[in-house]
Amino acid sequence: MERRNFLAKAGVGAAALGLVACGKKEEPKPATAPAASSPAPAATPAPAASGEVIRWRLASSFPKSLDTIYGGAEFMAQRVAEATGGKFQIQVFAGGEIVPGPAVFDAVKDNTVEMAHTASYYFFGKDPTYAFDCAIPFGMNNRQLDAWMRYGNGTKLMNELYGKSNIVPIPCGNTGTQMGGWFRKELKTVADIKGLKIRIGGFAGEVLSKLGAVPQQIPGGDIYPSLEKGTIDAAEWIGPYDDQKLGFNKVAKYYYYPGWWEGGPQLSVYVNSAKYAELSKEYKAILHMACADAHVDMMAKYDAKNPIALKQLVGSGTQLRQYPKAIMDASYKAAMELYAETSKANPGFKKVYDDYSKFQADENLWFGIAEGAYSSYMGTKR
Repeated sequence: MERRNFLAKAGVGAAALGLVACGKKEEPKPATAPAASSPAPAATPAPAASGEVIRWRLASSFPKSLDTIYGGAEFMAQRVAEATGGKFQIQVFAGGEIVPGPAVFDAVKDNTVEMAHTASYYFFGKDPTYAFDCAIPFGMNNRQLDAWMRYGNGTKLMNELYGKSNIVPIPCGNTGTQMGGWFRKELKTVADIKGLKIRIGGFAGEVLSKLGAVPQQIPGGDIYPSLEKGTIDAAEWIGPYDDQKLGFNKVAKYYYYPGWWEGGPQLSVYVNSAKYAELSKEYKAILHMACADAHVDMMAKYDAKNPIALKQLVGSGTQLRQYPKAIMDASYKAAMELYAETSKANPGFKKVYDDYSKFQADENLWFGIAEGAYSSYMGTKR
């Protein structure tokens, strides 16, 4: 489908065409080297060194139906098994099979399971600082976050944070910039946010609360009936491929972008620090390389599947809408106020935020030149 016709059919005005083109489709860095991890404790040789098979359990926060996100852990486990000749086996369990999705943090901390695969902003309630391991409103995109984690202070700061809970975090996936949610009614001004019942949580929920929205905590499986019955007015989820599976387009007409609260949400593997220490140096390296491979694969999978799903959604009547600049500006202002308030109350958050925001400022400068200009131009073609 020719791009201009596609956007016109989707309900995007000509004035928005150039802005649509500015959305960067980020590709992950090649997994030529594993992401840095916490300094390895003095390692006791793993049982596999003597020929025994290591068998670990991994609790995912995600359902099996989300083959992209849930599948990231399976992809990683397969790579580990292949690289060790089957001597390091990681069995993946969907959310709820061992513990509920939101409980995987404590399950790893308490060594109920050796590993987990999750989105760290789920644990905003424990400490909002965990969100930096995933995404914050108006935060870094996928590639920028990778740069901070690998060549900035991201890994060091996250290891310090998680070390207090006996957890070693390892990046293992990213969805790329997400969509901005499904709405039953069109948004035209900031006033339209007031009183809006929207399924959203964490930092994003607090930002929208400042604009008068009423955030709702609703499990993924309950979003469709809640929209259908009018219990909620809007809901955010992930992007075209995953959203289409849940049929949101059948109960909400307007599909907004961008998801400014998830510019590049990173998924992470959690490893119990005591179990991690038991691994040999070689097995630690294999685990990190497998996670790095899965990290790249997930992003590539989303980039391959989302365009097809988006075309299908638009073909079925979905109306694409870019958030009005006034709403973006008001949301950004509210987010910056929230970060200032949180930094004042939480020294640990401030330490990470100051480093993160400084790194992001340089990344935005660079991305706005070559990358931004190229993406803007190519976005107008076909």
